[in-house]
Amino acid sequence: MGNAFGEISAGLSEAIEHAKGNTTNVVEHKPEWINVKEIRQKTGMNQQKFCTLLGVSITTLRYWEQGLHYPRGAAKMLLKVLQHNPNAVINAIQE
Repeated sequence: MGNAFGEISAGLSEAIEHAKGNTTNVVEHKPEWINVKEIRQKTGMNQQKFCTLLGVSITTLRYWEQGLHYPRGAAKMLLKVLQHNPNAVINAIQE
């Protein structure tokens, strides 16, 4: 248990130094921000139709559009395709 405490203590000290702006070995991971509302508007769809296209709830879509949550996994990849070529997704789904 002594080793675990030492590692936790060292990590906390490093986090504090990083928060102060000092140079550390901390790696910050920030989710890639996708402008979901802009993508939806580019398709010309309202929220309900866009939710049906993506297979997500309206609550999820609203959280994404407000920046409260971030799309992950397959939804994130589908949004990226929609961002660059919305007709490809729309046509594929309609077939």
